[in-house]
Amino acid sequence: MIEHTVTFRLKHERGSAAEQDFLKAAAVLAYLPGVQEFAIRRQTSVKNTHHFGITMRFETQIAYAAYTHHPDHVAFVQDRWLEEVVDFTEADFEELQEASSDQRAN
Repeated sequence: MIEHTVTFRLKHERGSAAEQDFLKAAAVLAYLPGVQEFAIRRQTSVKNTHHFGITMRFETQIAYAAYTHHPDHVAFVQDRWLEEVVDFTEADFEELQEASSDQRAN
């Protein structure tokens, strides 16, 4: 299982219609093939300059690659992300089997 996470800050004023429009457009990514457990969240910590986070999971690396190259994802990145996001961090995680096994044993 791969968890794809991105945190970001938009160029739009917080709470604006443009911000909401971007988030609605991003939510459509949840319906692309292979996407599981999709969520958009608002940042609440003052320690982080990013205002939002998007997370999703993929069963396999192949499913994640298919999502990355899907025409709707590519279009979203080109048409919206690159134009409206001013800063972001992206991270992809795989579960550590050893750590999971240790936790289940306790």
